[in-house]
Amino acid sequence: MAKPDPQSSPFFTHIDVSAHAKGGNEESDGTAQEVVVLLQHLIAGQDRQNELLEDLISQTNAAQRQRANELNQWKEANPHLARRCRQAAEALSNVQTDFLNNLTEEISENADDFVEGEFLMNEFVDRFGPRLAHLNGVLQVLSQLSAGNQS
Repeated sequence: MAKPDPQSSPFFTHIDVSAHAKGGNEESDGTAQEVVVLLQHLIAGQDRQNELLEDLISQTNAAQRQRANELNQWKEANPHLARRCRQAAEALSNVQTDFLNNLTEEISENADDFVEGEFLMNEFVDRFGPRLAHLNGVLQVLSQLSAGNQS
């Protein structure tokens, strides 16, 4: 085993990081005070962020409660239409299932062609993309208008 070279500086040194460091000088005390002040600023900043997040959550919850109340009022004023929305959502859900089945079959049959040819991929997206997006949007609206009305 090789002996360490006495002229080289040690790889590890002892650093005392306790609050009551022995033999500390005024410079290290000043640095410690700066660190304490910086940490206090960080804590104050985090406290402010927490307050802002709590306000944001409160506002979001209030908006969601208001929207839920408006939907419930609409459902109470239009119970027949709410039931019809439920029926339409269920029927359209079956249509969506068939559509997704066709979409996945198309993907399975042509996956290699989609990778190799940009034209075929664009054709696929043009054929299925808008329909899927609009179908999902209509289903979402119908589901929201009918939520909680099982008949």
